[in-house]
Amino acid sequence: MFGKNKKEKLNLLEKSIDNLNKTLQEGNVAEWTYIFGSKKEIIKRNLLAGIFRGVGIGIGVTIITAILVILLQKIVTLNIPVIGEYIADIVEIVERSR
Repeated sequence: MFGKNKKEKLNLLEKSIDNLNKTLQEGNVAEWTYIFGSKKEIIKRNLLAGIFRGVGIGIGVTIITAILVILLQKIVTLNIPVIGEYIADIVEIVERSR
């Protein structure tokens, strides 16, 4: 690039700027800057995202906990000596703490 003359460097710079401009237009950067510039829009989007994230986490934890409880109940009914005693101890500790 050092051996090129000034005209070739300017031509390369123009092509780079044109490519950058095309990329920004394809990415709808103007719309994104409008959305990010509006404080109300940012607050509304973040509030909705937080609500849905919280509901999703609540539902996910509930489902995973239910599956774990069902699995533990099945393990206890199998009467496996080591695991069954361990789970029985956990249940006893929980009941004592009530």
